[in-house]
Amino acid sequence: MSDRAENRAEKQRIDEQLFEELYEKYANDVLRVSYFYLGDRQQAEDVTQDVFVRLLTHTPELVPGREKAWLLKVALNRCRDLWRAAWVKRVVLGSPAMELTPAPDQLEERMEKQELLSAIHRLPPDFRDVILLHYYQGMGISEMADMLKVPEGTISSRLSRGRKKLEELLKESGTR
Repeated sequence: MSDRAENRAEKQRIDEQLFEELYEKYANDVLRVSYFYLGDRQQAEDVTQDVFVRLLTHTPELVPGREKAWLLKVALNRCRDLWRAAWVKRVVLGSPAMELTPAPDQLEERMEKQELLSAIHRLPPDFRDVILLHYYQGMGISEMADMLKVPEGTISSRLSRGRKKLEELLKESGTR
């Protein structure tokens, strides 16, 4: 085997190993963000698969320590694409967000969670993104600003306005 072929084989092994590590480490985060964005488990699984297929096929230059940001950004972009599609709006908005039937003592809590998820889905995309990243992924303002390539002040503003808008939506529905 030539040196060049050996280098390619070694790089491919490293890429496969890195891929497996990233999948193990971040697949649940990608799935969780996708699910909260779309409200549909099957579509969230499809998005998660798409994200990791893109990681394999596009072999992006990942900055060490920034892999999760790249994966979540690709996931959010893919979710936005699906959300904009007319058929998704008809199907997702007309169906319950969660498929499990709760125990009777959990019914009120479940209804509040569904109302919250529904309100989050009614937020404009910029607000929805920062709310999901901050509250469901635990990302800080500077981390979100770096990931979304916008100033920290913009992220702070979107987060503040998103919370206010979310509160208004919940008041309108009688949840809060």
